[in-house]
Amino acid sequence: MFIWGKNELNEAQEKAIEEPGSVFLVACPGSGKTRTLTYKIARLLSELQSEKKRVVAITYTNRAADEIHERIEQLGVDTSQLWIGTIHAFCLEWILKPYAVYHPALKNGFRVVNGHESEEILEELCTQMRNPTITFRDCGYFFTTSKVRINCHDDKKENVKAALRKYWYYLKANRKIDFEFILYYSFQLIRDNLPISTILGSIFSSILVDEFQDTRETQYSILAAILKAAKGQAIAFIVGDPNQAIYGSIGGYAISAEEFGRQCNLSFREMNLSDNYRSSSRIVDYFGNYNVLSAKCVAVGKVTRFPSVITYDTETHRDELEAELIRLIRYNVEETNIPPHEVCIVAPWWIHLAGMTRRLAVALPNYSFNGPGMVPFARDIDNFCYKLARIVLTQATPSLFVRRMRWAGEVIAALSEADVNVGDLDRKTLLRECNSIEIDETDGLTYLRMFFEEVLLKLGVDWRNNTNIRVHHDSFFESSQRRIARIVEEGSEAIAETAAFRRVFAEKSGITISTIHGVKGAEYDAVIAYGLLEGLVPFYSDRDKAAMARKLLYVVASRARKNLHLISERGRTKRWGDAYLPTEVLSACSFAYDATA
Repeated sequence: MFIWGKNELNEAQEKAIEEPGSVFLVACPGSGKTRTLTYKIARLLSELQSEKKRVVAITYTNRAADEIHERIEQLGVDTSQLWIGTIHAFCLEWILKPYAVYHPALKNGFRVVNGHESEEILEELCTQMRNPTITFRDCGYFFTTSKVRINCHDDKKENVKAALRKYWYYLKANRKIDFEFILYYSFQLIRDNLPISTILGSIFSSILVDEFQDTRETQYSILAAILKAAKGQAIAFIVGDPNQAIYGSIGGYAISAEEFGRQCNLSFREMNLSDNYRSSSRIVDYFGNYNVLSAKCVAVGKVTRFPSVITYDTETHRDELEAELIRLIRYNVEETNIPPHEVCIVAPWWIHLAGMTRRLAVALPNYSFNGPGMVPFARDIDNFCYKLARIVLTQATPSLFVRRMRWAGEVIAALSEADVNVGDLDRKTLLRECNSIEIDETDGLTYLRMFFEEVLLKLGVDWRNNTNIRVHHDSFFESSQRRIARIVEEGSEAIAETAAFRRVFAEKSGITISTIHGVKGAEYDAVIAYGLLEGLVPFYSDRDKAAMARKLLYVVASRARKNLHLISERGRTKRWGDAYLPTEVLSACSFAYDATA
């Protein structure tokens, strides 16, 4: 059985891990949620009595899955009986691929379209719409267990509905599915075919869910059906923080332990993690102002007594924002001695960040930045070429060995799924072949094309005559080419270089630039947030605006360890000419802010 050393966990963490039954764990920011989840998975894996059983962990992002997987391996625990990944990856591997024949829309085969392909299809359809015009950004939608929900402003809804109907018809006619249909068809298969949940319930000894507050109704239903079919032979470990439930616009919500227990036919023990090891007492006190649900959170870490600087600026004009961000970056790095990679700049949407990222990179040539517009291709985890690119663009170093070995296993599995006879090909052989290839090429896409060609030739794979791999290849390079062309047109020619491609998987060393939603789960010494304006935070279409504003501000503030800078800049105007005003919840917060940084 997996055991841990003294002082590796606190009492609350140990109790959650050692609890033999199902657990519903509410964890405040910085409370060691990921460590607790990691150790719980390690314990469950060590307790398995059968080689046929599996432990399943559902994470919100692939990045989180990779991090937890690596941590478990570093603990010396065998992960061969662990499946970990996003709910979309879970549904593809465990439901759609093996049972597609039982669904009328999937029985003749299907292909998953990536985000870039969906955007391209929708944008083409949207160009046909007039009065008012719409773009693919207006066409967000998701399925509940009983209907489809469309996210858009009312004056555009009919055009969006028309565009989506054409989009869905196109997908059906071409036997394609997007990420939303992955979940919806999986839910339908589970609902209409009891043997599927019965089989999965007999395989999984436990199901763990991270960030439950971002989970959707269909996802809860899928997992609950499997747990219920296990008839008490599987446990659940559900972790999250309802105060960080910021994905309501796409259907995410924090279910109660009682409600999920009824769905699963399980009895949950409700537990809490309330010790914050991340932030100073001043930071913890500040984000406590934005609790939607009462939750205890106490600073106990190494920076508890750090004299945090917390500022709130409503005077800076939009035209002066770049200069103010530069000043705050320099203050934190050059005066407070915070490393650049411990600084994060946050705004509500990518559209607010992409141009700013490039302007900051020009203004601060001695700093590097990680942000929107700085990645030359989409992180499409299901694309074969993306899987191989991770190996191609990283170096054979001891620190990356375990990760590259896992990636190699995923590449081999993808080849097998594409009906390639992998024979005796093992992970070490694949890595050795990749490591032996040397290509002198500065253009990133050309470099990848040449590398893929050579490595597949070494492996004896004729990818041009393999429909599956060819489709993945064409999709990866076409979408990457469009992405690069758009970024180069905006003035960042270096993004096309091989060196820029390599930075995608390199350890981050520069200042991070992220949306509020994208920064969830991360932590930095200094956080600088702008665009904190009513209509953006919260978004104008959010149903419960005050609650959503609180959750968004809670997420922003709780990312900071030491310093926090909040900006509601002047000068931003809406489409109809009215000025954006500071976020009301933020303006109403009574706090002794520092005068300036």
